[in-house]
Amino acid sequence: MLFTVRLENEHRPSSPLALDCFAGPMQAVVPDGGPDDNIVLGALHRLASGNRRGARSSQRGPETRPSVSVLGKTGAKYLQPPKAHQQLDSEMPRTQLHTSAKDYTPSAPNERKGFFELFGPAPEPQTELARYRILAPKAGVRVSPLCLGAMSLGDQWTGWMGSGIDTTGSEKLLDAFYEAGGNFIDTSCNYQDEQSEMIIGEWMEKRGNRDEIVLATEKPLPHEDSLKKLRTSYIDLLYVHWWDYSTTIEEIMLSLNDLVKAGKVMYLGVSDAPAWIVAQANQYARDHALQPFVIYQGNWNLALRDMERDILPMARAFGMAIAPWGALGGGRFKEPEELKARAKEKTLRAGLEPTENELKVGQALKEVAHEIGGGVALAIVALAWCRQMYPDCYPLIGGTKLQHLKSHIEALNIKLSPQQMEKLSNAVPFDWGFLYDMFGTDPHYLPEGKPKNPALSSAGHIKFVNYA
Repeated sequence: MLFTVRLENEHRPSSPLALDCFAGPMQAVVPDGGPDDNIVLGALHRLASGNRRGARSSQRGPETRPSVSVLGKTGAKYLQPPKAHQQLDSEMPRTQLHTSAKDYTPSAPNERKGFFELFGPAPEPQTELARYRILAPKAGVRVSPLCLGAMSLGDQWTGWMGSGIDTTGSEKLLDAFYEAGGNFIDTSCNYQDEQSEMIIGEWMEKRGNRDEIVLATEKPLPHEDSLKKLRTSYIDLLYVHWWDYSTTIEEIMLSLNDLVKAGKVMYLGVSDAPAWIVAQANQYARDHALQPFVIYQGNWNLALRDMERDILPMARAFGMAIAPWGALGGGRFKEPEELKARAKEKTLRAGLEPTENELKVGQALKEVAHEIGGGVALAIVALAWCRQMYPDCYPLIGGTKLQHLKSHIEALNIKLSPQQMEKLSNAVPFDWGFLYDMFGTDPHYLPEGKPKNPALSSAGHIKFVNYA
């Protein structure tokens, strides 16, 4: 039996089985003795009318009414719509079944397609920002590989934090990120004296794209306040902003899980907390069937690599992603000459004398950028290093200028060689401290897979499987 699903405007909405839309009718061939007609046609009915939450409007197609036609064998009697569709139609009023005989025209045998031929490849994304990734081994939500940090959205902190951007400028920046394919946005309840959340909420309401955005925000203020400012009923990713040691792990995890059970939060993250705290919290969540932390946000870059001691190994062990908020060094990863010139500015970030480490990192970035060629910005190289150091890494990119945003997106096209990665990693000597300087780190994540522990080395020759 050949089933054909036609759409009135030749667009097909996506479904849990289809990630994009194509023009033309959908067809499926069901051999004699196959599934019951009601079941198959009902499935195609749902396929034609189902929209996948979180998909782009361009992927879903316009809000139209798909029509479902049932075709029998060539020369056979036309199959009338089964009763099951009347129930489906009442459940899904947007769907319209065409029941007249003129709708049921059989296809030629050579035009019939198998079920798995229904789904062709999705169109290539406009930029690499739209090539989404699974957030983490423990979180199946699909996000853009860079996260837009919204600390600069608003002008309440203008001066001591540099130049903020007003509502109009903020919406232009959000539009540029969204139109390039970005869907991962990070804000906080207190950024720009709460102005950041309000701007994002108003922007999503104007664009009607809330279900396409993976929205992250941070506490400590009451959750309902953020929901009101963001004009939404739920948060995709809620971070504990920092750990203040005033509340027990049990109380925190139980309270957060209540928000998840209530449908007000989808996933949990943690920011700026010790590795041992996060490990205890996730183990408690695992033992008591609670929602765990699936992502860690912290300050990590070429000049500040302390997260590599315990936080990154902890994240690997619990299947967590990493979102470094300092991947660009606060805008201070520049050529040494430019960095010295910026020290004359009177802002918190720029108006400081460059440190020795910043100068060394700037020089290493300059050399690697020269090797890559094409006038690659140093910030692009710094982002590429971060992303290649940890597989589930989503650097936060901020700023106030559209050209900087476009430049950051270009980092997704950069692939550093092992030699370039080594040069950057060695720009500033990293003190692992005890016990790593004595016994080494996990050899599973070393490029050569060989332990740097003298005791293990003297015990024999062994090569560890590389998990990096």
